[in-house]
Amino acid sequence: MPMETVDPLELAAELRLAIGTLVRRLRVDDELPQNQAAVLGWLVREGPRTTSELAALQRVRHQSMARTVSLLTEAGLVEQQRHATDGRKLLVAATGTGIAALQAQRSRREGSIAAAISERLTPQEQRQLRDGVALLRRLA
Repeated sequence: MPMETVDPLELAAELRLAIGTLVRRLRVDDELPQNQAAVLGWLVREGPRTTSELAALQRVRHQSMARTVSLLTEAGLVEQQRHATDGRKLLVAATGTGIAALQAQRSRREGSIAAAISERLTPQEQRQLRDGVALLRRLA
């Protein structure tokens, strides 16, 4: 029996749609807006950054990032501190509350995915999905 050929463009469209739908469903109950969660994620992974650096990482204008940083600061999720070697610069750093909020959001999302995997997929499908994750990592 011949192997079925796969159209990479068609598969890419299906994958984009499936991932997009999954991400939108996971965001429904998020307490942190996506832009704020993304900034916290950068700060937790990479450490303190200036507002300009964060704007470049997120590919937004400085003014937009300044507003996001202001909202995060007001919520106690980040704090600003003087740069160690350039006192003119302010660094934005995640607070313990910010780290906890980000971790809680990630845990909730992971819990939702785990519940869907347990409820909707057979053991064989769960193994196939596990194998598929390795493939997704290679694509990334």
